[in-house]
Amino acid sequence: MPLMVPPEAPKVGIAPLESGPQPVQGKWGTTLYGFVEFDAIHDSTQPGVTTINDGEGNGALARPGSYQASNGQTLFGVRNSRIGFKLNAPETEEGIKASAVLEMDFEGNQPTSTASQAAMITNPAFRVRHMALKIEDPVVDVLLGQYWQLFGWQSLYHPSTVEIQGVPGQVYSRSPQARLSKTIKSDAVNFDIAIAASRPSQRNSEIPDGMAGLKLTVNGWKGVHTAGSAGTAVDGLSIGVSGVARRFVLPSFVGKEQSKRNGEGISIDGLIPVIPATLDHRENALTLTGSFVTGTGISDLYTGLNGGVGFPTPPNPTMAMPAPTYTPDIDNGLITYDAVGHAHTIDWTSYIVGVQYYLPPSGEVFITANYSGMKSDNAASYVSTAGQAKIFNKSYWADVNLFADITSAVRLGAEYALFHQTYADGVAAKNTRLQFSGFYLF
Repeated sequence: MPLMVPPEAPKVGIAPLESGPQPVQGKWGTTLYGFVEFDAIHDSTQPGVTTINDGEGNGALARPGSYQASNGQTLFGVRNSRIGFKLNAPETEEGIKASAVLEMDFEGNQPTSTASQAAMITNPAFRVRHMALKIEDPVVDVLLGQYWQLFGWQSLYHPSTVEIQGVPGQVYSRSPQARLSKTIKSDAVNFDIAIAASRPSQRNSEIPDGMAGLKLTVNGWKGVHTAGSAGTAVDGLSIGVSGVARRFVLPSFVGKEQSKRNGEGISIDGLIPVIPATLDHRENALTLTGSFVTGTGISDLYTGLNGGVGFPTPPNPTMAMPAPTYTPDIDNGLITYDAVGHAHTIDWTSYIVGVQYYLPPSGEVFITANYSGMKSDNAASYVSTAGQAKIFNKSYWADVNLFADITSAVRLGAEYALFHQTYADGVAAKNTRLQFSGFYLF
């Protein structure tokens, strides 16, 4: 009987063309992560006919006496569900590491004037959250792509809440950027320094936004910290300072030359593990977060913030037909013109503080609470008395949340929140929110 010779094993990694590059096998690391989220939200007021407010952000609340202020809304949704991939390339002999992140959700923009609420909720638009590559070198780290803005050292200091972020008073923004950073490490502390050039806030600008930041972390004082609703980790006590500088060049207003103005802001952020803990022993962990921001021309670094500030109608003293119009190339809320055609950036100051406590015996049930406030000293300074009814220049927001980890993959959360805004004519508007959410974490 002839000896049976097993067939030759198929060759692994052969390129389509023999002369082509041979792929690396078994040295690449790929991590799939994300969560499935279900939200049930009840608001005491309505946001408008075509607007989705699963994430309320800093949008204007309905004024008392209106139909929207007198009627509530209940919404079910899954738009905040998220999927991401982390890719790690093999380390080179020179110690260079390369990685990339691709993260998407379903909170994308949709044509609100043509699509129904049912279509926007049940068939939401897929969008990019993060799409960036990172090169880690012994000398300096490089990040290229869309990622959290350096301003505010996001997302380390984000509050813990069931509500879809960003919440009122919270710096919450991502943008394409080129960033250089360096972490100087020691046993006791880490010191981070970073600079970034980010996509300019004005559509036709030729000057990118500039950002820079410093951060100090105490390695021996760590606590449990949940950023948002799904990401729980152990972080060290830290304080961060960051700044942004930007340039606006607006098209000429009627009868005026083009206007050039600067925008700038500073953010001071902190995380304090009052009662340290670990992920294995989360019980009795107590952590505080906080952020203070002040600046001018920075409203786009928040979610949905413009305060009702827009651009005035150009004067028409000669009653020309057709009447002159003005088409800005910048979003509302960053800068505006006064009655005589002078440009002014809009000032905002905000703060947000949060506390999180992980209950014994296991820390799998935890309570969080947050409070934020915002004000603008000049948002209503460039409109008529009648126009002040459309602009809010003060707001505060507070919430309390209860989370429970049913399993390592299933988390439930419930929130009560109060939204309050004061319009420039003194009228106060408010909304209360009840939200229940379920998360499957992977």
